[in-house]
Formats: sequence, C-alpha cells, structure tokens
Amino acid sequence: MAFKIIYKDWIMESIPCSAVYIYIFSLSSMHGQSERWFKRFLSWSDRQALNPFLYNKSTRHVRVRPETPMPVMSRKTFRSIPHWDFEDVYIQDSPPRPATCSHSEDEEFRKLFLPNIRLYLHKNNINVSEWNRLSHFNSPFGFMGEKYEELMPAIKLIPEPKEPLLVPKPGGDGCIHCAVVGTGGILNGSKKGAEIDAHDYIFRMNGAITKGFEVDVGSRTSVYVHTAHAITSSSASLKKFGYTGPPSDEGIKFVMIPEGFRDYRWLGGLLSRTKIPAPGTKRPWKFYSGQFNESRFYVLHQDFLRYIRNRFLNSVNLNRRFWAIVRPTNGAFTIFLALHTCDTVSVYGFMTEDYGNYSNYYYHKHKSKVIFYANHDYKLEKKTWKDFHERKILKLFERDETKPEMNK
Repeated sequence: MAFKIIYKDWIMESIPCSAVYIYIFSLSSMHGQSERWFKRFLSWSDRQALNPFLYNKSTRHVRVRPETPMPVMSRKTFRSIPHWDFEDVYIQDSPPRPATCSHSEDEEFRKLFLPNIRLYLHKNNINVSEWNRLSHFNSPFGFMGEKYEELMPAIKLIPEPKEPLLVPKPGGDGCIHCAVVGTGGILNGSKKGAEIDAHDYIFRMNGAITKGFEVDVGSRTSVYVHTAHAITSSSASLKKFGYTGPPSDEGIKFVMIPEGFRDYRWLGGLLSRTKIPAPGTKRPWKFYSGQFNESRFYVLHQDFLRYIRNRFLNSVNLNRRFWAIVRPTNGAFTIFLALHTCDTVSVYGFMTEDYGNYSNYYYHKHKSKVIFYANHDYKLEKKTWKDFHERKILKLFERDETKPEMNK
C-alpha cells in the first residue's frame, strides 16, 4: 500500500514549485535512490513535523512524482508589477573568461553587475520546474500568461551555444573592444563610420540600415539583436529608406529577444524550417539575408532580461496599470549584452540630453520628431547611458554642435 502527501507551494532553494507529490513505499518496492534525493531538501526532523505518522524510523524509501506545469497566471490579476521573494534571484553559469581590462572600477556598478548571469535560453536548460519559476514573470522576463504545451515545443528546438558569442581578436591586446550602434538621428552627419568600424565587434539592432550611410554609421556588423516583430516589420516600414534585410556580414551572429508568443512561434518555424502564419504565410529563415546558421544563433534568457530591468532600468511605470507592456528597448538589452560579453563598450546612436536637435532615426532625410512610446522609458535609459558614461562604464557618443547639419 502506498501513502501520498501533497505539499503545495514548496520553495526549494528559492525556486518555487507548484506541487510536489511524495510517495512512501515499502522496503521491497525501491532501492533508496529517491529517498536520497528527497533528503537533500528536508531533514528527518522536518519530515516528522510534516507528518509524524508517515515519517518514522520504519520509513525507508521516498519517490518524487514528476512536477507538472503550474496553472497559467494572468497578468490581469495584478494592478502593478508583482514582487516575489525570488524576484532578484538569477541562475548563474560558470565564471566567464578572465578579463585583462574591465568596464569600470565603480563599486556601485560592480555590486549590481553579475558577470556570470545566464545569458542564453536553450533546450538543455529548461524543464518543468524552470518553466514554473519563470511563469511568475511577464514576457519577455518569463512565461506569465503562456501555455506550456504551446511554447515548449519551440523552446526544445533552440540549440545550446557551442562557443562564446565573442572571443578576443588574434594579435590584439587580449581585450574585446565593442561598439553598439543604435538608430538615433544623432548619427546623421556625424562621420563616425570609420571610428565605429575600427572596433573588434559591432552590435546593431532593429532597422540597422548601413548601405548609403556608411560614413556616419559604419558598414560592419558582428552581432544583430532582434525580435520577430523587429525583423518582419522593418522589411515593410523601412523599405523606402533602403532596407533590404538585416546585416549580411559573413559569419554574423544573430541574437533574439523572446518577447512573447509571436517570437516562440517564429522560433518554431525558423528552427524546424516550417511556414508560420504571421499574418500571412512566412518562412522565418528567409529573413536573415542568407546568413542564418544554428551555430551562430542565440536566444536571450529571461533571467538576463529581468536582471537588466530590476537592477538597472527599473521604471516607475512598472507601478502603473500598463506595467505589463513596460520593458527596456531592444537597444538597451543590446548594450547590456555587450557589457557582459565585451571588455570595453562604446555606444553610438542612442538618446542624449540634446535629442531634440536630431531626427528620430539617422536614415530620415529630414528632421523628424522623436516619438516616445508607453512601453519604453526613454528618459530613464537616456539618464542611465549618461550616468554610465560619466562613471566610465561605457563610452557614449555625444555631439557638441548646437545646430548639427544633416546628410540629405
């Protein structure tokens, strides 16, 4: 005869599990392996306190039934961002390579910065327990509101990276020097192209148009960061500015931000080479300028994205009714990816104090008003980049001209 205990909402090492089912069997039914696993989490006195009848000296063997996905948690349940005991707990991997030069000696930054935070999501670091933990956070910081059976097939196709995103260049000084290039109008007429291209690696994101703008923004791209929406909408909305697709440099690496259901559907089609409705039938692999290769494709982990929001870009808008759509920009995520994979980071084309002097984007031929969207806290990001620049965490490109001339 078997006895069953249902111990709900049990937190193991600060990781929440929706339910743990424990079966107690006689000595003849098992060999003690599960008992040893269970003892890692509950002492004998704890088990006796839980159920004195079951947990006595005659009890020998414990088996744990596999965990099941927790019920879907709706964002509508919360008027503002929910806060959990494990909100600021993140999975960390083995220490990164030793750096011979660092971003900053700033003590405040070093206390917040996690050099070995888990950067990438892949098929080998996700299971039901992890799904349940991450389901407490809204997208792109977790799986809140999503169904396990709808997303997991796509997640299980994501390859585990076989190599670091970046490595030091041969013959260099041992450091990795990077430029992160945004699409801000401050670059129009800047003539910073050669300076940008001189870096070891160059990050770009979203509508990264370089053809025809090389003098101002450079021509090289090493890493392209995107969402499914960014890579598909750019094809339609930016065609008139010369956009033909994302950068197509030989050996380019693609990094995806899993923003929500749309992105996992995109991943499923991309990695299985199947058409998806988007709307209309689309072949995701056709959007990568002929350069898509699974060995050079990375998906950012939800812990990494949440860590950026919680520790560096925690907007006051998260306390408002529209909290669930508030997140850092793709450019902000890219800057922090560079800070975790490079030794020195220079930032171009991001908002500065004099943003009103420039167009919204560098590829606009005439001055256009900078648009603020509710889902991003642009002023917080602007303040953060300036602060990082002053503390020598990164180098921010700023212009001195009061009335800059634009390239027509």
